[in-house]
Amino acid sequence: MNNSLLYYSVGALLYCPANKKTIVDSIINNRFGTKYSLAMCLEDTIRDDCVAEAEHILTDSLHRLEQQSQLKDFYIPKIFIRVRNARQIRRLHKAFGTSAKLIKGYILPKFSLENAGEYIQEIIRVNETSGELVYTMPIFESPSIIDLRNRYEILYTLKEKLDQIEDRVLNIRVGGNDLCHAFGFRRHDDESIHQIRPIANIFSDIITVYGMDYVVSGPVWEYYHSHNWEKGLYHEIADDKLCGFVGKTVIYPSQIAVVNEAYKVSENDYQDAAAVLNWDKSSHSLVAGSTSNERMNEYKTHFHWALRTLLMAEYFGLKKY
Repeated sequence: MNNSLLYYSVGALLYCPANKKTIVDSIINNRFGTKYSLAMCLEDTIRDDCVAEAEHILTDSLHRLEQQSQLKDFYIPKIFIRVRNARQIRRLHKAFGTSAKLIKGYILPKFSLENAGEYIQEIIRVNETSGELVYTMPIFESPSIIDLRNRYEILYTLKEKLDQIEDRVLNIRVGGNDLCHAFGFRRHDDESIHQIRPIANIFSDIITVYGMDYVVSGPVWEYYHSHNWEKGLYHEIADDKLCGFVGKTVIYPSQIAVVNEAYKVSENDYQDAAAVLNWDKSSHSLVAGSTSNERMNEYKTHFHWALRTLLMAEYFGLKKY
């Protein structure tokens, strides 16, 4: 499902521990701008013995956000809950009460053959009882996909399972740091994760299996205050885009603007994409020079690229170069 603006509009997904009480004030006061999504995490960022408390804080935060939205206007991002297990999904959605309408969907960590069936059934069931459409974003970060002997079978089997709810899967997400952890790898702020070949190969296989039907989002960039963090992030996003990713997980507010700027579409790409999609089908030729006379456009070859490009331009905007 990669032919609709909704699936490209997750954009910069800001991660936040679900027990962070100040997040509501930050949203109300537009401290993060008006072009980002938010992931409230109940998994890795929360201690095992603090999960119940974090759920309570999260529920209170959503109720407060709902109440404040009735008193003043402010940007409410797409909000996702990163759960620990499938059982949390319906229980939490019910506990949120009327504020459940603020939840765009649930993030499924460590998505694997062992938990995929249960996760998918819970997404189906919560949609049966919810007044709003509830989406999901599985994360491919389980060590099970490292084994070359089984990787292809696992990825294709998981796709067959996800295709049951294809229209509810906003993005496929990848856990770059989790996969690096399995090897003991960590990139510096002047290095792209795509230089780490074992990880890049896993990403390539995920794009190969899912990229024609789903939007796949780029891995997290963990630097936000080092000397080279911004330049390094731009570099990695350039690699992300070239390899087929759209959007990125961010862990610090200053990264949001970089992601939004880096994903803007150049005017040349936009003009060529528009020309391809508006091609005169009665023409005797389905090939023509680009508007800038720099390259050749072909209707049959570049149609999918053009559709993707215009959707990205609609969400992220245009740049001159």
